[in-house]
Amino acid sequence: MASIFEATAGKLVGPATGGTVTQADTSGKATGVTLNAASGQITMDDDALAAGVEVSFTVTNSLVAATDVVVVNHGSAGTAGAYLVQANTIAAGSFKITVSNVSGGSLSEAIVLNFVALKGASS
Repeated sequence: MASIFEATAGKLVGPATGGTVTQADTSGKATGVTLNAASGQITMDDDALAAGVEVSFTVTNSLVAATDVVVVNHGSAGTAGAYLVQANTIAAGSFKITVSNVSGGSLSEAIVLNFVALKGASS
């Protein structure tokens, strides 16, 4: 069985495969997505997010366990430095991402988030 991780001297270590998904325009930036991959990119809806407001959505992912660590960042598209992004509420089969608009104005941008799920253990 091939490993989902690659380790070569001088190269990054992490998942060797990933996926992409785009939020459906049903509930705007709060719309949940499904992406069953160890890493990937999520393109958010372009609905407005007012200054100082945050929004959370659920990522359904069958590879994630409650003991895992999920790292997420604002990868591309939109205004650099205008968003704080964090993964939280990690559970078996899902996690949430919270995006905060820390700019001085309302933004209507379809930002792209990069994430990676790292295997963890409690013992």
